[in-house]
Amino acid sequence: MLQRIIAPFTVSNTVLFKKQMLNWANRFSICCFMDSNDYPDKYQKFDCIVAVDPYEVFDAKNNIFPRLEYFCNQPEDWIFGHLGYDLKNEIEELTSAHQNNIDFPDIFLFKPNVVLCLKNEQLTIHSIKKDPQQIFDEITNETAFNSSTATENILLNTALSKNEYLSAVKKLQQHILRGDCYEINYCQEFFAEHVVIDPLTIYTKLQRSSPTPFSCFYKLDKKHLLCASPERFLTKNGNTILSQPIKGTAPRNANAILDTIGKNNLYQDQKEKSENVMIVDLVRNDLSKICREGTVEAEELFGIYSFPQVHQMISTIKGELKPDISFAEIIKSTFPMGSMTGAPKHNAMLLIDAYEKTKRGLFSGSVGYITPGKDFDFNVVIRSIFYNATNKFLNLLAGSAITFYADAEKEYEECLLKVKAMREILE
Repeated sequence: MLQRIIAPFTVSNTVLFKKQMLNWANRFSICCFMDSNDYPDKYQKFDCIVAVDPYEVFDAKNNIFPRLEYFCNQPEDWIFGHLGYDLKNEIEELTSAHQNNIDFPDIFLFKPNVVLCLKNEQLTIHSIKKDPQQIFDEITNETAFNSSTATENILLNTALSKNEYLSAVKKLQQHILRGDCYEINYCQEFFAEHVVIDPLTIYTKLQRSSPTPFSCFYKLDKKHLLCASPERFLTKNGNTILSQPIKGTAPRNANAILDTIGKNNLYQDQKEKSENVMIVDLVRNDLSKICREGTVEAEELFGIYSFPQVHQMISTIKGELKPDISFAEIIKSTFPMGSMTGAPKHNAMLLIDAYEKTKRGLFSGSVGYITPGKDFDFNVVIRSIFYNATNKFLNLLAGSAITFYADAEKEYEECLLKVKAMREILE
């Protein structure tokens, strides 16, 4: 039976200490740093959680779900990692014909030698091989600052011209008119080739510009995710499972009065509400496959939450799990998240592969963790910069919900709004 050494430590300056943890984690070739940025969230178990140095990994390429169930149970321990969007091909009879030069695997999970859990001013270190006091001393001896080696003025290309985007939206609306689907999340790629960046520096700038409750610095050797996500995919606490899809966006305004007006307008926008409720219905259907009959409900509809760049419309759906439902079964029933596909999900994913120009890879996938007690929390990978240091390729993607009544020009502008903070950092 695996034994961890668990030790508590008091942290007097959590802002400084999180920076030191991030720098320390970046020493390792594989690490996962997740930061809530102190957003109020009654479902958030930790303010910040970090995992490094795998002793066992899961990166199966076929027969994934039976193997995943075994990996999660032998032994039961902390698990961190990601689910790529194209894991969908294992769940349903789908394919992905496009190229993604970042090249994250469709699934990668790892059991770490060290886990750091920060809540308020209390740090708990879970370690297998090394003395927690030694780990704590290493972290507190870290600098809190990074020296940048980033290429300046990284100009991003687009995989789609504006006219190509507008044309694709009109074609998708014809599919909706024919009844192929009634909502689709259509995304476009912004990219740069032959660039050299310091991922940690860029992530630090992103955190400063756009702190969000599901941000993440995630590294698999030379592949990097620099994530400023505001969205939760799924969290499990005991027998309760909960999803919080985002559908509905409005820009922030420096003028407080105009900002409040924009926030109120978002709440009253019937188009945004109709898009949101379509995804709520999809999530309710997904959760009903794994939850006890009659327990799935919308805890909150059309909640408006404010982030540095945008206001978002977020709904919360929860249910009580059936007995003995495994993590693998939960993911098979709910992934990919409806907010990033559309509805019906299968048809929307077919159209995504037909009309998008880039394989999504980890974008619109999920990063998170599972506790030894089988609770978990996973985000939605959006508002993210991806970088492959081997081929020096960088990209970011953004999308919006297309319905029959959507205005293609406005949807294009929404995509630009969603990547605005990231482009400013890079360019």
